[in-house]
Formats: sequence, structure tokens, C-alpha cells
Amino acid sequence: MDALTLILIAFMGFVVVAGLGFVFAGGENGAAPIKRLQSVTGAVKSDQPRTRNAVEVAGVRRKQIVQTLRAAEKQERKAKLTTESRLRQAGLKVSVRTFWIVCAVLGVVAMLLAVVFRAPLIAGVGIGFAAGFGLPRWVLGFLIKRRTKKFTEEFPNATDVIVRGIKSGLPVNDCLKIIGRESSEPLGSEFRQLVESAAMGLTLEQALEKMYERMPTSEVRFFAIVLSIQAKTGGNLAEALGNLSAVLRARKLMVEKIKAMSGEAVASAFIIGSLPPGVMGLIFVSSPKYMMPLFTDPRGHLMLIGAAMWMATGVFVMKRMINFKF
Repeated sequence: MDALTLILIAFMGFVVVAGLGFVFAGGENGAAPIKRLQSVTGAVKSDQPRTRNAVEVAGVRRKQIVQTLRAAEKQERKAKLTTESRLRQAGLKVSVRTFWIVCAVLGVVAMLLAVVFRAPLIAGVGIGFAAGFGLPRWVLGFLIKRRTKKFTEEFPNATDVIVRGIKSGLPVNDCLKIIGRESSEPLGSEFRQLVESAAMGLTLEQALEKMYERMPTSEVRFFAIVLSIQAKTGGNLAEALGNLSAVLRARKLMVEKIKAMSGEAVASAFIIGSLPPGVMGLIFVSSPKYMMPLFTDPRGHLMLIGAAMWMATGVFVMKRMINFKF
């Protein structure tokens, strides 16, 4: 064994002995590891209250969101039942009394026209009931759907305006004024009423509740929840509204996909529902004498009533099968 090998073995032995001594002796003193251990444990102990506070805040926010959702669902059910709220949702500035007067006049006129054209009494009553009760409500529902669709399409853009305004330093109220002034109908009028309600002394949460009564959509409900929760617990409002805008746009895309996928079922239901009255009309045009007993004989009247009931039941079932609630 040469001298160089002996020197290397001696050096490695010295390193091993020195390392063991450092481990057991603790270096210069044993206070440094203890201090490091205390600092680590102290940091963990100091982080525990912060973690607990974060969990408590998250729990409070969840409870507030659940309560707000339940209240919004009650308001939505109430808004769908009352005629006054439906008139506001349709954008009609008429009273409930005027609406029912118009319905009664339409029903009486339709029944008189049926009598003039020598229709059976039962058919005249049915036509009058459909014209006085069914037709106005159908028109009202059509106006509500059209107005709600326009509002929903423009609402994510309004949310983006608020996000940009907050990031640039504008207060929320000024952002709402900009939306009410620059947006198209019905979004602009709804935000103008929101600003006017806040200017009359109502809180933002109360003004949003009134807005939800006029426009009971999921988008307004989410918007009201975000603003009310942020006002109570604080946080980055611009970030929260930005996330809401992204969710609303993704939700709109999902709705369009569902409509596209269910288009075949809708077309099939329309064809199936229109075949019986279409075939009946063609037979009546080609052979009137063959169809006249249905309108002149009492047994034919019963057959027509039964057929109408069965058709109404089938159309209702098909509508429930292809109708998706978003």
C-alpha cells in the first residue's frame, strides 16, 4: 500500500469521525436546532388560527349563499304565479285589471263570432274560453320569453363592463349607470331602474331583489348573490364578477349545445303533433260530407272533444319530454 492511499484512508476516517461528532454534539452548540424547531413549530401554531379563520369565513360564505339561493327560489316561484309580476316581466305597463278586461272582451267577441257563424254552443263556449283565457296568456308568455332572451344575451357584456370599470377605479354605482345609459333594451331599462331604486334610498341588495322580481333569471340571481356576498364579507369584486362572466358565457354555450342536440326531438314532436289535425283538414277539404257528421251529430261532438283531449295530453307529454330547464 503506497503513501497516497494511506493519506486518503486517514482523511476519510477523519471526515467520518468529525461528521459523527457534529451530529451528536450539535455543531457549535445545541441551541440552533432547538431554535429552528421552535421557529417551525411556532409558525405552525401561528398558522393554525389563520387556517381556522379561513375555514370559518368559507363556512359563513357558504351559509349566506345557501340562504340567498333559497330566498331567490321563493321569489322566483312567487313571480311565476302572480299576473302582476308577469306583466312586469313582459315589459307591459298595464294594470292587472286592464289585462283581465281585455281577456274578457276577447272571449266574448270570439264566442259571439262563433254563434254568428252557426257553430254549436259547446264549440262557441270552447272558442270563447280559448280566446279569452288561453290566447292572452300565450301572448304574455311569448313576450316574457322574448324579453328574457334579449336580456340574457346581453347580461355577460354588462358584467364585463362592471369588471373593467372597477379595475380602472370607478365605483360600482357609476358602472351601473354606464350600463343603463349605453346598453340596449331591455338590459338598459332594467339597470336604470336598479340605479333609480338605489338613489331612492334602497340598499344595493334590496334594489337587486326588485330587479330579480322584474327579471327572474338565473343570471340576475347569480349577480345578486355575488354582489351581496362581496358586500358582506369583502374580497376582490372584479375577480368575482370576472369569474361570473366566464360562468355565464359557458352556461350560454351549454344551453346552445343542448338545443342543438334536442333539435331532432323537437322536430319529431312538431311533426307528430301536427299530423292528426293536418290529416283531418285535408279530409275535410277533399270530402266535406264525410266529415260533417262530426260537427252536426252529438256523437261527433263527443268524438271531437275526446280527440281534442287526447291530442292535448299527447302534446303536453311531448313538451315535457323535450323541455329542458336551464
